[in-house]
Amino acid sequence: MTSILTNSAAMAALQTLRSIDNSLETTQARVSSGMRVETAADNAAYWSIATTMRSDNRAISTVADALGLGAAKVDTAYTSLESVIDVMSEIKAKLVAAREPGVDKTKINDEISELKNQLISAAQSASFSGENWLYNTGDDALGIKSVVASFVRSADGNVKVTTLDFDTANSVLIDIETPEQGYLTKPIDLADVMENPPAFGPYSIINMDDLGNPADDTVVQLRADTTYEEIDGMISVTDFILKGLTNAASTLGAITKRIEMQESFVASLGDVIDKGIGRLVDADMNEESTRLKALQTQQQLGIQSLSIANSSAENILQLFRQ
Repeated sequence: MTSILTNSAAMAALQTLRSIDNSLETTQARVSSGMRVETAADNAAYWSIATTMRSDNRAISTVADALGLGAAKVDTAYTSLESVIDVMSEIKAKLVAAREPGVDKTKINDEISELKNQLISAAQSASFSGENWLYNTGDDALGIKSVVASFVRSADGNVKVTTLDFDTANSVLIDIETPEQGYLTKPIDLADVMENPPAFGPYSIINMDDLGNPADDTVVQLRADTTYEEIDGMISVTDFILKGLTNAASTLGAITKRIEMQESFVASLGDVIDKGIGRLVDADMNEESTRLKALQTQQQLGIQSLSIANSSAENILQLFRQ
């Protein structure tokens, strides 16, 4: 039946054209944004997962920055500690040289005094971002220093930040308020470093009250009348401290290696998460571009179909013409 009130063909063509326009709008949005799931309305489940993972990835990026800061602190402490080990080795060599008969012990002591000043300078200079793990001027111990290592989301959705911890009790060289807590300022009892200790000592490398004044008998220093037995005690103390410094440097070196590995892992993890998010929400541009071209063609055909359907009513006028 042909009706001038209801054009079924035009209504069908219009409905088809609306569907094509909706699909075309969706495809154009995907092409322009590059995303298949841009809002929660597109796919609530995927959008929720992607949003959470993007948030986590920002946290992981911050962890990478924190690792860089931590690495700088550890490297600073390690570099200074390595320099201190070299200077302590030189002090040990000077003490061994003083063991030779006929040498001028006071001249050697002048060299040792300058080496001690270098020890103090190296310890004071080991500061990064306001932290010094080798030199303590406060009343309290430096304590445990932590470096942010990772951001973890457990299976139940809870999150936590893990850290790499280092006890500065293993690295402090000079402690102003509590000399017993510093490698170079604490007195070492000869009974702890020698099998048959003589009846003198203990010795420390540096006395912070007078910076190793030769008048202080508890400091490793030489006088013209220093006996070979005393020098042997000083050498033993110096060697004992060197072992402790070497262990501290080894620990810092291990932490440095761990940080390097964690930095590499965090960078890879961030890339993998980005890739996973992309698989959930990114649009396949090859597919979308092909669909866009097809929909544009369908739109043109739909418009042509609608035009034909609308013009069919005009044919009725032919029936009324003479």
